[in-house]
Amino acid sequence: MKSRIEEFCDLAGHQHIHKGLTSRDLTDNVEQLQIFRSLKKIRLKAVAVLHQMASWSLRTKNISLVGRTHNVPAQPTTLGKRISMFGEEILFALGRFDHLIENYPMRGIQGALGTRLDQLELMNGDKKKVRKLNKLVLEHFDCSSVMNSVGQIYPRSLDLETVKSLIAKSSGISSFAKTLRLMAGQDLATEGFQQGQTGSSAMPHKMNARTSERICGFHHVLNGYGAMLTGVSGDQWNEGDVSCSVVRRVALPGAFFAVDGLLEATLTVLKEMGFYEACIKEELQQTLPFLASTVLLMKAVRNGGGRENMHLAIKEHAVAVAENLRQGKSV
Repeated sequence: MKSRIEEFCDLAGHQHIHKGLTSRDLTDNVEQLQIFRSLKKIRLKAVAVLHQMASWSLRTKNISLVGRTHNVPAQPTTLGKRISMFGEEILFALGRFDHLIENYPMRGIQGALGTRLDQLELMNGDKKKVRKLNKLVLEHFDCSSVMNSVGQIYPRSLDLETVKSLIAKSSGISSFAKTLRLMAGQDLATEGFQQGQTGSSAMPHKMNARTSERICGFHHVLNGYGAMLTGVSGDQWNEGDVSCSVVRRVALPGAFFAVDGLLEATLTVLKEMGFYEACIKEELQQTLPFLASTVLLMKAVRNGGGRENMHLAIKEHAVAVAENLRQGKSV
């Protein structure tokens, strides 16, 4: 940055820039401004994802399907309920995301060690002028929150919190994409398959959920950036150093590019996906006797049966029937 300052001063014929400042007065604030504006852009796409998921949830609220825990048929649920489950997780993360945006603090113009010593000297000890300078910069950035006691750098735990908020917002989306992949493998759903698209170069029949796979991949990438920033969080020496610089230059832009790709891919899937109601109904009919086991158990208990005894009786019968079906025997 020093060479840039010298170049500018030579071209201008004056030496009036960067007075009373350190490089972090410039770079930290500019980087934070980029982060702050990026958070707002990402929020818009997250809201668009939520809007589409809410629409799908309402449109499919009456489609019954087999609910699964441990990926094993468990109880009946509805397709709309399944989608809304992931939507609520995203909504919860969005609330925390909004809190971060509303309270995101800038480092401000604080000088080499956060004491504003050089600025005070430059302005003849006039504290009002020093505060006014900081206020003007914050107003230019359209930020209302500023840190009061920083060192040379702002705490890198703030970078970690920022990327963790991106990870949290993408977590529900990643789980949704993974579930859609599983449903596609069971012929219950499709993420969409365009004319001319090829699922496999070797197996012509395949219609892979590749965009959903990409969504899950982006989430893994975000987790990786989160791990990188965990390493530099809590690693500051005294008033600060720049050992974190190389990590931040990779992790921060990378995290925002990754979450942007994840959200764009999700919007594509939500636009093009579909569900095979006939297959959903067929699976439900095949497993319904087993899915009703908890209802039978509660009815037995309500009519005076001991819960554990009734549980054992139903379990033994259900397991025996399931084994016979798996071996092709009639029941």
